[in-house]
Amino acid sequence: MSSSSSQNYLKIGIIGFGPFAQFLVKTMIKQGHSIRATSRSDYTDLCTQLGVSFFRDMNQFLESNNDVILLSTSILSLSQVIKSLPLNCLRKPTLFVDVLSVKEYPRDLMLQVLPGDSDVLCTHPMFGPESGRHGWKDLSFMYDKVRITNEATCSSFLQIFASEGCKMMEMSCEEHDKLAARSQFLTHTIGRVLAEMKVEPTPIDTKGFQKLVEVKESTSRDSFDLFSGLFVHNRFAKQQLREVELAFETIKQELLKRMNEELEQS
Repeated sequence: MSSSSSQNYLKIGIIGFGPFAQFLVKTMIKQGHSIRATSRSDYTDLCTQLGVSFFRDMNQFLESNNDVILLSTSILSLSQVIKSLPLNCLRKPTLFVDVLSVKEYPRDLMLQVLPGDSDVLCTHPMFGPESGRHGWKDLSFMYDKVRITNEATCSSFLQIFASEGCKMMEMSCEEHDKLAARSQFLTHTIGRVLAEMKVEPTPIDTKGFQKLVEVKESTSRDSFDLFSGLFVHNRFAKQQLREVELAFETIKQELLKRMNEELEQS
């Protein structure tokens, strides 16, 4: 399903125009929203092809009367980016939205730095260019209405994802980070361990091993900055890493115990 007839078209400004933002923008444009972008790298040519207005100057970007400003930076660069924004250039109260893979961290930053009349919506599309390449139907979209006074703009933004068939999941930033530490961070950790071991397919792979290779390859496609951001800025990830270490040690000791028992019986 594409955009509904009742959906209001938004002027959406995007800070950070990397692969994930480019992926989201294609659907936003298809729905009829007006997109403008700014980024550390020069994406002028690509934006021209996509029909996006690209700004090299941050002042002009913030003065361009956006309804929504979407923060699509890396986790590690968010603080520097948001604290350097010339917020005095904003022409009206604006809805700020982030799409980072951690949630408490950007929430706290936005509440700390942004003007009090700016609305704050924390979101995490639980998919990307690979998993969402054939559409977003039944893919999960998490959101937390942290500070919303303009319900119409917030609803129109959420409708971008709802109208594409996403499973809309409203939950607190804290709950998201708890769950993500046990899912996304754990997956990336196992994938990085397998990559460090240089695990590769063999001629006698089981189905289970093939899935492990897929985990290694999919997580390795993401930057180490993303992986480290999932650890540094999700307070629940530290405990998850300790639990992984403890689990490995427990299994190792159990195996050694069984081996010693077998040796004693032989």
